[in-house]
Amino acid sequence: MEKARGAVSITSASPQMLKDVQLLLLRFSCPSILQKDTLYISGIAAREFEKNIGFGMQEKRIKSERLTEKVQGSQVIDTIPLSNEKLIKVRKIPQASIDHHYYKYEKGILTPTVDTVLKLQQRFKDLQLETHWFGKLTTGDLTFVEVISLEQDYESIVYDFSVPDHKNFIAEGMVIHNTAFTDNLMAAAGQMASKYAGNLDQGMTTWQHKDEQERLMTVDAANVSMVHEYKDNEYLINLIDTPGHIDFGGNVTRAMRAIDGTIVLVCASEGIMPQTETVLKQALRERVKPILFINKVDRLIKEMKLPPEKIQERFLKTINAFNKLIERIAEPEYKEKWKVDIMAGSVAFGSARDNWALSFPFMQKKGVKFNDIMKIYEMDEETRKKWVWENAALFEVILDMVITHHPTPLEAQKYRIPKIWRGELESELGQSLLNCDRNGKLAFVITRVVIDPRSGKELSAGRLFSGTIQQGQEVYLNLNKQRQRIQQVYIYNGIKPDSLESLPAGNVLAISGVIGNAGETITLEPEQPFEELRHIFEPVITKAVKPAKIQDLPKVVEVLQKVGKEDPSIKIEINDETKEILMSGMGELHLEIVENRIKTEKGVEIITSAPIVVYRESITKKSIEVEGKSPNKHNKYYFVVEPVPEQLKQAMKDDMIPEGRVKKKNIELRKALMTAGMDSDDAEKVKDIFEGNIFIDRTRGQVHMIEVIEMILDMFEDVMKHGPLAREPCINVIVTLTDMKLHEDAIHRGPAQTYPAIREGIRGAMMTGAPVIYEPLQVILIEAPSDFMGTLSKLAAAKRGQLLDIITEEEGETTLKVKMPVNEMIGWASDLRSATNGRGTSSLMDQAFEKLPSELQPKIRDQIVKRKGLTEAQLGA
Repeated sequence: MEKARGAVSITSASPQMLKDVQLLLLRFSCPSILQKDTLYISGIAAREFEKNIGFGMQEKRIKSERLTEKVQGSQVIDTIPLSNEKLIKVRKIPQASIDHHYYKYEKGILTPTVDTVLKLQQRFKDLQLETHWFGKLTTGDLTFVEVISLEQDYESIVYDFSVPDHKNFIAEGMVIHNTAFTDNLMAAAGQMASKYAGNLDQGMTTWQHKDEQERLMTVDAANVSMVHEYKDNEYLINLIDTPGHIDFGGNVTRAMRAIDGTIVLVCASEGIMPQTETVLKQALRERVKPILFINKVDRLIKEMKLPPEKIQERFLKTINAFNKLIERIAEPEYKEKWKVDIMAGSVAFGSARDNWALSFPFMQKKGVKFNDIMKIYEMDEETRKKWVWENAALFEVILDMVITHHPTPLEAQKYRIPKIWRGELESELGQSLLNCDRNGKLAFVITRVVIDPRSGKELSAGRLFSGTIQQGQEVYLNLNKQRQRIQQVYIYNGIKPDSLESLPAGNVLAISGVIGNAGETITLEPEQPFEELRHIFEPVITKAVKPAKIQDLPKVVEVLQKVGKEDPSIKIEINDETKEILMSGMGELHLEIVENRIKTEKGVEIITSAPIVVYRESITKKSIEVEGKSPNKHNKYYFVVEPVPEQLKQAMKDDMIPEGRVKKKNIELRKALMTAGMDSDDAEKVKDIFEGNIFIDRTRGQVHMIEVIEMILDMFEDVMKHGPLAREPCINVIVTLTDMKLHEDAIHRGPAQTYPAIREGIRGAMMTGAPVIYEPLQVILIEAPSDFMGTLSKLAAAKRGQLLDIITEEEGETTLKVKMPVNEMIGWASDLRSATNGRGTSSLMDQAFEKLPSELQPKIRDQIVKRKGLTEAQLGA
């Protein structure tokens, strides 16, 4: 009896036995769904089961009665009760107009679906034809019908989606134990067999790609929804399982927008890792509340054989380190409020692999002591599993903690919205967002795009912050600036998206029919979009991509565009001047995974170059005033550039100053700029902050400014993307427009005249500001036995690395903190393995751009120019 799933289930190792039972159940009016080793009976069929067959055990009989009380006549597949011939007669519009590629019902191949009928209904409305009879086609008592293949069922009403009972959170950790953790939660919710939870062959249900199984690591985020009962109330819980490897941190950044709380998994033996700090930065930047799960405690007991006192010391050390990070990173209001506390229950510890966990409130409730856990590893496997399930089940501890310590959307949006949405809070939309109002204005943010490999259909997952989203609804995409129509709305049933007619605010959901990118804000009318999704680290490794066969070039471009949609951390750029296709990622592993998927999953053979490092351009002093003249000589613009001061640079890095064009007077931005040391007059005149660069308009009395300002900012951003030295992106540049002289006739100051003048003026000013090339550096932690300290120091020095710190641990392990140029880190993994006989590991802690040594400036510039095929005439101003 699976209460959380809302189904009676029968599990057997014999497929034939289940098929026989499935046929036998039909005699009792109980159609069922067969999935792998389990048969499910739900909806009306469950009611018939309870009435005609039932359970002998009283406990199951009571649960069965409670389940069937809620049944109101559910649909188990979206087949409609209408013959093909009848539909053809009444349709009155050509097949082509309803996308015949998907609906082949004229020849009787498929029964028409609800989605087809909804499309037809809209077409009839557009043609002003009668539509009242369509309602009959999407209602009625339906049962499962095998058409071509067996489909998983869904219920019309699965759970109550009302906002107060929601908990949207994220589980973030390292490699397989994070996914094992999610598996155990899903098994407890009846969404997978418990014996497979955490199993590398049968489990790891959120691993959707073959390469995740091969590498034993999570690469893509996966949405999971489940229901948990706490104090006699049912709570809908939306979880997003995210990768732990830093190369795939972009998934974490995007997931943070959709949720309100995060469970940070920390290894009990290794303690706080650099990734922990990165995750906290990502969470706190979005005002997502963290709680702590100390995982892999089994290692302390079984491998390290520590007594309870020593284990407790490790816990306290980890908790204190975690709280120090929160105190250092969080905004003032949350430095104390969001610290975790073992007595309050915002800390749990356990083993995801062995499916147990404990927290202080849970130990009090169950009367369990930590010494009891020490004894379970002396039990045989079956006895241990039984004891754990009854006394320290991981799902119960964790989900109790989530419900107790994570906010509901109603609570969270009151303090999250002012941080992630810069619109007027007093406006109608602002109030809808703050109150998570299901009856308010619609606001949905896409956080992940999944493209079906067979049909090419896009599914956009994300968070609905206000309003109610519905099938067939026409919506506006604020970044794409276009209207589109939602085809279907989905809620996650486990990891499988199930279709519903509508969903209210506060839910994590998915929609189809809308073509947009991650970060897109979807509303009914044009509105202020949500803040851009900004990743902690930038792509620093690039590969040139070309098709194995030249005739496949269009296909390669199309596939790369889809790859960029599915993973926005991957940057795809086609150089207009050299026609070179460049793919940039977070690291060698990131690019290797993407390249492999293009070949194996997208079916396109590509050839990639050796890794290329992406440099940056900047200036070292204030320039002279430089004139930019339009081709017709009638328009003149005057620019000065100067480096961004260190304090202001740090404020932008810490996300204290938001990026984007400044549309009107922004008091908060002005205050932030002044706090970072900018003069009050200049802070008032900032018009654009773009990728660490600032544009200031110091002109006065320019009557035509309103006509040309957008063109000026377009070209400012273009020059910041392609600097004057080697057409690399620019950083830390303040561009000031000091004056301009424009022709009175608008026809003489259009884009063709304005763009070249702005480009020439800014690049010319930069060339007089002592331009330099900056290289990317990464701060990494190298962990290895102390015996290898000398070898590692030499290896770092040989790669122009700066040794920042050395920490010697009790167990004979040494940690080196090193700042190293990315250019020297190509092939780093194999170099580290060789130097430490495979016993060393490294992890990324931070990233920065610093001035390339003077002696290397000409050499690196020449290499970039040669690789891009640029001429000296194309460079400079």
